[in-house]
Amino acid sequence: MPAASLSPEILAKYEPVIGLEVHVQLLTATKAFCGCVNHFGSEPNTNVCPVCLGLPGSLPVLNAQAVDFATRASLAINCKINERSIFARKNYFYPDLPKGYQISQFDKPIAEHGWIEVPTAEGKTKRIGIMRLHMEEDAGKSIHDGFSDSATRTYIDLNRCGTPLAEIVSEPDIRTPDEAYEYLTRLKEILLYTGVSDCNMEEGSLRCDANVSVRLKGASKFGTKAEVKNVNSFRFVRAALEYEIERQIEVIESGERVVQESRLWNAAEGRTYSMRSKEQAHDYRYFPEPDLPPLIVTAEMLALAKSELPELPEARRARMIAEYELTPQDAATLTATREFADRFEAAAKGAKSARRVANLLLSEVGGRLKALGLEQEQSPISMDGIVLAADLLEVGTISSRQLKQLFDICFEKSEDFPSVYEREKPQQITDSSALEVMIDEVIAANPKQVEQYRAGKKTMAAFFVGQVMRASKGQANPALLNELVTKKLDSQQI
Repeated sequence: MPAASLSPEILAKYEPVIGLEVHVQLLTATKAFCGCVNHFGSEPNTNVCPVCLGLPGSLPVLNAQAVDFATRASLAINCKINERSIFARKNYFYPDLPKGYQISQFDKPIAEHGWIEVPTAEGKTKRIGIMRLHMEEDAGKSIHDGFSDSATRTYIDLNRCGTPLAEIVSEPDIRTPDEAYEYLTRLKEILLYTGVSDCNMEEGSLRCDANVSVRLKGASKFGTKAEVKNVNSFRFVRAALEYEIERQIEVIESGERVVQESRLWNAAEGRTYSMRSKEQAHDYRYFPEPDLPPLIVTAEMLALAKSELPELPEARRARMIAEYELTPQDAATLTATREFADRFEAAAKGAKSARRVANLLLSEVGGRLKALGLEQEQSPISMDGIVLAADLLEVGTISSRQLKQLFDICFEKSEDFPSVYEREKPQQITDSSALEVMIDEVIAANPKQVEQYRAGKKTMAAFFVGQVMRASKGQANPALLNELVTKKLDSQQI
């Protein structure tokens, strides 16, 4: 690992400058410029046609849904939609690019000048600028392992050729690996809310390259950057940036020069490796795509995209905090996905206390799921079951202790709460005279604790409440029990 010998004082002299390029596969039914199925996991080289294979005489036709999705994504990240944008040919030669060029957008993208706000370590928010969102098609996939002759051969799967992409390029506004992680987290969350992509990094539908350089603090000129590629999780993006920042500082401190290059992240070793030099800018020989007319986003198209835009995560969190009296942390958890937030809100609207529903969902159910390594959709307790439990607690029909016992049974037997409650039917003791008999017995059996209470140690009341609750097998009404215990103990002093 680099920088093992670098002191905090040396590291503090430098400021990282980070920009991220995120490629997002759009969740259209068909590809960007042909009618081939846009589906991951098909048999290799089955979702192909003359257009995406680049055969002579084939002509591209732009997928209208891809334009709608790109427009919707652009609006969600606060970009300005350009009325007129141009497709271009990005020329380069690689085995998984059969046409010898990629249809992309160059100097006239569909959207520019957006932003996302992210939380900072100081508890504030920071606005990260987005330079552009442009549309392009994906290349195929080169497969370097998994075959008996992988040591000498590379296999090509062209199913991915022509898959519609939105490339989202940030401004170099990111200053720490943690900010990069938060930016990616927020971006993915927004895109999932809009429904334009499934953002599945394991399947390659969201991919990220990171550009990073370092400069002395206070300097205005950027340092020489390295592009880190092949990073397949946000956690690894953060780790790769941490490594690369320290590597570059070590190079500078040793009197050498940082080389502009592309580097690969090796997660197993926790380090980056040089992939290829980028000292000379690659000449992609961009020129306007002659087979596609300019893309015009009309006022009607823009209005439709705006109407299809859902309430986005930050706005939804703020509303739910105010409407349901949630903590910011609970609101963030409940809005982590649009589907989860929808389920909670539908349940909360029919419950006596939305706040209690949130507490049970996140603590009682969520805690058990986490302990068992399960996801929310694997819970035996339905949202209706949580609402019933919350309502029973709210009106005092069952106690918190009884609810925990019932939830334990639900998880042990994989049953929903309504059926378990109907079978077990625990009832609280709300008869004052019955509770007073138990309280008298507990007081008589614990004279030393009574003396402590009389001497001014009022917290001893909790001891008596606990003893009566145990005697009642958890069925005593907590509010009534507390009131009666205090009353009895106070009367003992007269």
